[in-house]
Amino acid sequence: MQVIAKIPLSTRGLALCAGLLLSPVPVAAQVLGGDAEACRPDAPGPAALVHIHGFKDRAGRLRLQFYSGKPGEYLESGKYIRRIELPVTPEGDMTVCIVLPEPGAYAFVALHDRDADGRLSIWSDGIGFSRNPRLRLSKPKAEVTVVNTRHGIEPLTIVLNYRRGFSVRPLDE
Repeated sequence: MQVIAKIPLSTRGLALCAGLLLSPVPVAAQVLGGDAEACRPDAPGPAALVHIHGFKDRAGRLRLQFYSGKPGEYLESGKYIRRIELPVTPEGDMTVCIVLPEPGAYAFVALHDRDADGRLSIWSDGIGFSRNPRLRLSKPKAEVTVVNTRHGIEPLTIVLNYRRGFSVRPLDE
């Protein structure tokens, strides 16, 4: 028999607990939105569990929507497949479940509509895309935002970007 470590069980248990507490992944984030049940651990999917990070403040509403990556549909007005809008929570990141029609290639967009007017204001609102491309003052190309989803629940993280001077970037940078 090989001895792996001579650490008492209580110390290993303590180290494991400390590791879980310091983990960057939220252990029990509340799943928001009308589709929340579709992201239960035993749910068949397809759905996307989208964690949105980097809010500038707690004003306004969050809009999460997704598009196909097809020309003529990607980011075109009214061409989104599904949309969920929620008030911004009083604190922290937001995790939203959104049902997908089928597994496939989709581009997800999160908008922090700070004045809740239903439109993107490049002067004040935050925006983020699946795969978190580096943004410029124009729309990113479909190929840098499209995610290939599968059966089940697809976990995604979107980091919000805000205009800062002549650039658009996350607040963390």
